[in-house]
Amino acid sequence: MNAEKLYNSLPVPLQNAACSLVGWRIQRTRFDARFAQMLAEAQQRAAWPPERRLEYRDQRLRAFVRHAAETVPYYRDLFREQNIDPGNIRALDDLKQLPILTKAEVQRQGDRMLSEAVATSQRVMAHTSGTTGGGLRFATTADAVREQWAVWWRYRRWHGIEPGTWCGYFGGRSVVPLGQQGPPWWRYNRPGRQILFSGYHLSPENMPAYVDQLRRRRPPWLHGYPSLLALLASYLLDSGEELGYALKAITIGAENLLPQQAALIERALGIRPRQHYGMAEAVANISETPDGTLMVDEDFAAVEFLPTNNGQHRIIGTNFSNPATPLLRYDVQDLATLEPKRGRDSFAGNRPSGCFAQKSPVPFLALRTVAAIDGRREDYVVLPGGARVGRMDHIFKDLTNIREAQIHQRHAERITIRVVRGGAYTEADEQRLLEETRSRLGREIGIEIEYVDRLPRSSTGKLRLVVSELEGGHITPEGAHGNR
Repeated sequence: MNAEKLYNSLPVPLQNAACSLVGWRIQRTRFDARFAQMLAEAQQRAAWPPERRLEYRDQRLRAFVRHAAETVPYYRDLFREQNIDPGNIRALDDLKQLPILTKAEVQRQGDRMLSEAVATSQRVMAHTSGTTGGGLRFATTADAVREQWAVWWRYRRWHGIEPGTWCGYFGGRSVVPLGQQGPPWWRYNRPGRQILFSGYHLSPENMPAYVDQLRRRRPPWLHGYPSLLALLASYLLDSGEELGYALKAITIGAENLLPQQAALIERALGIRPRQHYGMAEAVANISETPDGTLMVDEDFAAVEFLPTNNGQHRIIGTNFSNPATPLLRYDVQDLATLEPKRGRDSFAGNRPSGCFAQKSPVPFLALRTVAAIDGRREDYVVLPGGARVGRMDHIFKDLTNIREAQIHQRHAERITIRVVRGGAYTEADEQRLLEETRSRLGREIGIEIEYVDRLPRSSTGKLRLVVSELEGGHITPEGAHGNR
């Protein structure tokens, strides 16, 4: 019996204990004294003058490029074959000497992407799926994970959220067995101060139980996928109900926050949702400041914005916090719309963002800002019972032999998963794909797998993971939900 089946077989109190055990382990290893030190340092950097932050970024970049060229087989060969001197890469603009790195290339290179200077015992495995459905597993380090979370908690503290604040979490974790017939539709991670609400049972019939639990526990902070928080907001507005208490903060992650979703959530819950942009590969990070500015975190990664033909910019990043798997000029396959006269490697003409470093009276300037990020816009999968499920990328997290995938729904009774196979793809991968999909969508909906050589892109070159032709599951490009 695998871990998920064992968990699903447990009674609810033991499932709560299992969630809390995982939360305790995370608190002990990720949020330790070293993390507290990194968080304090990150907050101090936010108050630095612009010149000092740019120099800090470029110093890290120079050292990181040398590290990659000297210790990573892939980069050692690349620099030699293309006759590139690592010493000539001294600032952000110098990275243009290097080719852009794709996820497919990282997958092909495998262990040749690993640094020989980081011992196996120091590596921590991470994985991601991204918006294209192709899984990627890579090595990082415990300190790299801590630094990423330090930057994320710096952003949260800007919005008044302190470590230890209870959070109502609406995400993609399968904490409630899919076949469960009645509430509770949530589980507890007590060490992490989280109420983990199932994102797979948000049907109109179940929504009153969700709202009642929020009223009883009154978590001051809600965090999750905007598609799920928008469902909660829609229910409150349609039913005429109110949450019944004042929230302190709403933050979103994993998906692009659409303007309509933000307006819907604010209207129903009385507070504006805040967003940040990041990914497991740690090649870019963009945080919303208290005045609503989406600011590039220059001290965390080297981020480039490459113009496209339609006025948007591709996000290309270098993860100088992860020495185990250096990624230089990695294409995250997302797009950004830059603010006018912004997005350049200069702070000239930028106004103060209005944001303050924690416990510091010194305001800082947002060096580069973006107006919007495009790349995580997805429709819902509508189940036969009416529940809508968003953010389906978890299905593909460990399916590394799938290059790309897209879920397409024309009928409420079935979905089609279009798959671009990798060279090592086998029938076992197909079976795993079906099992992972069934574990999240159940057995009432039909699943068809269609193998294709390539998947269609949007006019902006993006691949959407979930495309629905059903009114109840469609999110238009402008962000309007089809059922409203």
